[in-house]
Amino acid sequence: MSKFFAMISRMKYINRWGLMNNKRTENLSEHSLEVAIVAHCLATLGNVRLGKNLDADHIAVMALFHDCTEIITGDMPTPIKYYNDDIKNSYKKIEKMAAKELADMLPKDMRSVYEPLLNEVGNNDYERKIMKAADKISAYLKCVDEIRMGNDEFVKAKEKLEKAVKKLEIEEADIFMEEFAPEYGLSLYEL
Repeated sequence: MSKFFAMISRMKYINRWGLMNNKRTENLSEHSLEVAIVAHCLATLGNVRLGKNLDADHIAVMALFHDCTEIITGDMPTPIKYYNDDIKNSYKKIEKMAAKELADMLPKDMRSVYEPLLNEVGNNDYERKIMKAADKISAYLKCVDEIRMGNDEFVKAKEKLEKAVKKLEIEEADIFMEEFAPEYGLSLYEL
């Protein structure tokens, strides 16, 4: 018997943006799906427009699992998680312990497949950067959505995330932000 996938399915119970007043709650499952979609797009842009050889499918799967340790740790708000190096390093240790706990729920013959996804170990550095860019873009898009619904609480977060995406200096992310992100502010009728 393996509890792994039953535990992973609990991502839907972990709400994000806990310190912010949300018009619409976003859970970890929704976020992970959006990160996977954006990550796949970024990798595809890299391949199709920039002549790279990225494994878009693998990057999308990395994105699906990128925050699953939060099933155990909960969602630590970014301002707290990165407040200082001591907290950041301690949280990384906690995430590693949570990843091990999740991996230990798998049958032994499947662990080698899922452990790199849970730990982000052994994954190509650039593919990991693409996934991280997609994570920031997803957070940015959440801000766009909240602001579109009249929630000014997310204005500063949107500005910070837009700068953070640019600071990554990932051409695929810049293309996404220029070509695709503006359309997220449109209503269904406009789309």
